[in-house]
Amino acid sequence: MGHSFLVQEFIRKIRDGETPSSTDIQNFVTGIADTSVSDAQVAAFTMAVFFNPLPMPQRVALTKAMRDSGDVLDWADIDGPILDKHSTGGVGDNVSLLLAPAVAACGGYVPMISGQGLGHTGGTLDKFCSIPGYTIFPDTALFKQTVKDVGCAIIGQTGALAPVDKKIYAIRSATATVESVSLITASILSKKLAAGLEGLVLDIKFGNGAFMQNYQQAKDLALSLVEVANGAGVKTTGLITDMNQPLASEAGNVVEMKGAIDHLVGTHRNPRLHEVVVELSADMLMHGGLAQSREEARQKIETVFTNGKAAEVFAKMVAALGGPSDILEHANQHLQSAPLIKDIVAKQDGIVSKIDTREIGLAVIVLGGGRKRPDDTVDYTVGFDRLVPLGTKVSKGDPIARIHAQSADALQEAGNMVGNAYVIGGVFEKTPLILELVTEG
Repeated sequence: MGHSFLVQEFIRKIRDGETPSSTDIQNFVTGIADTSVSDAQVAAFTMAVFFNPLPMPQRVALTKAMRDSGDVLDWADIDGPILDKHSTGGVGDNVSLLLAPAVAACGGYVPMISGQGLGHTGGTLDKFCSIPGYTIFPDTALFKQTVKDVGCAIIGQTGALAPVDKKIYAIRSATATVESVSLITASILSKKLAAGLEGLVLDIKFGNGAFMQNYQQAKDLALSLVEVANGAGVKTTGLITDMNQPLASEAGNVVEMKGAIDHLVGTHRNPRLHEVVVELSADMLMHGGLAQSREEARQKIETVFTNGKAAEVFAKMVAALGGPSDILEHANQHLQSAPLIKDIVAKQDGIVSKIDTREIGLAVIVLGGGRKRPDDTVDYTVGFDRLVPLGTKVSKGDPIARIHAQSADALQEAGNMVGNAYVIGGVFEKTPLILELVTEG
């Protein structure tokens, strides 16, 4: 260190809108890791950045320093592209369950380290907890072996990857500084880049079921993520996708897992979910050099769904990580059901013109299938399926969703929430599912 690093001087610079050096950012992150920087100083830093966003080169420096605060996975023994996807979170978003095996079936390697659900958005990890025996926290050796042998592994975030992120995140939650694009960017990417990726695609959701309620916010985040990830050496693109209704026909853990299995084996495929999976996967194949054009990439993904190769990879992954070997054939035997299952019906005739998507996510929490706080326990069996999409014409008394509940009280309350979340009548305006592809520059 050429000059002595003063934490308060570093914070003052950001506070006053000056640009800190990359070395200072590195020193600051190192200080968080070795606790020479106090929580009060981290809090002051997050608030300063909240009001004075970091320029892109400094976002790259922060992201890389956070990435390097723990283990960075190395895939030298794999002869093929290491690829991944990250979604900013939505309702009924079980894309990962389909995308990871589909990309693997096309020759990619997908080490997907995912999180738990929090608030109204579901987490991929919780969906896998619904499979008996499935190890969400395997040791590194099993994780790497599964990726190598099967082509993909979906597991949980361990403390060894980007540990500084956990500290900063906790302080952001406690100090109303979560919504800073600079900090969201570094948080998401430090964890993803620690997985040793070569290519990444981002699914940036916007709408009433997403963190980003409006398009401009989603676009700002997408540009930041794409530019910083590329700046840190990972080929990255982003898709801005619509979250003004649940993506799949299910919202919950077991119900989304069953929905994904139906999708993989071809029993039932939700067209909106399928389109998002195909487009995100296509980007990953392009980043990995596994397809020359978007058209060819889409074709390859469609093929592995049609010929059952994606389903086969999914089954192998589940078995490799300790789950049952016949999950596809006997999903209902292995996946528990909730005791109470009931239709929610339309209160009037008309077209479904609006769905309060966030409310559906919150209804899953009322049933016990989500978390208000990180340490809440989750009932994996509860949730909703057969959710009808926007634009559906219904008559009074027609089912608009089906509820899976543990108790009569929860069924009543959550059922009312979903019944009220569906607006029937009025004008329905179709909006595009995929708004745009965000690339660098």
